[in-house]
Amino acid sequence: MTKQCLECDEPIKGRADKKFCSDLCRNAYNNKLNSDSTNYVRNINNMLRKNRRILEELVPEETAKASKAKLLQKGFNFQYYTNIYTTKKNVSYYFCYEYGYLPIENDFYFLVKRKEYTE
Repeated sequence: MTKQCLECDEPIKGRADKKFCSDLCRNAYNNKLNSDSTNYVRNINNMLRKNRRILEELVPEETAKASKAKLLQKGFNFQYYTNIYTTKKNVSYYFCYEYGYLPIENDFYFLVKRKEYTE
C-alpha cells in the first residue's frame, strides 16, 4: 500500500513517515491551513502600519496637533493601536508603535513621538 500526498494525492516515494511528495506540496498545504488566521493578522498589521504612517506624516518634530476630521480624511482608524500609555496624572495616550495621540478638547488630538523607541 502506497501513501498519498496530502496536497495532490500523488503517490509518495521515500521515507515511511513522509506526508508530501515535494516541498511545493508541503508549502501549499500549510499555506492553506494558515490562510484564515494569516489574512486576519495581515489585515490588522496593515491597518496599524497605515495609522503609523499617518501619524508620522503629521508629527514633523516631536509633537503636533491635528483635528479628528483631518485624521479621518487621511484614513486613520481609531480602533487600531499597539498600546496605551497612562501618565502619572492618569492621562492615556494611544500609541501606534512609537507615535501616539491624546484626545483633547473640540475633537482635536495632541500627537507625539516617543523618544524611548528611537534611542
